[in-house]
Amino acid sequence: MNTATMTIRLNESEKSLISDYAKTFGVSASEFVRTAVIERIEDELDLRDWYEAKAEYDADPVTFSADEIAKKYL
Repeated sequence: MNTATMTIRLNESEKSLISDYAKTFGVSASEFVRTAVIERIEDELDLRDWYEAKAEYDADPVTFSADEIAKKYL
């Protein structure tokens, strides 16, 4: 895996908070920030998908059982 460097600007208290928190869980600050950012992006995408699915359901509130879906696609 190729790696790249990204620099973020933090004040000293933010840096200490992140470093101390990461250390508590036995990971580097870099790993902690990377994981937190990726999880945040995934959460945002999941929420967007939920809103889209909800709008689709509101427009046509038809549901199917698991058996009906299995018969159709399996």
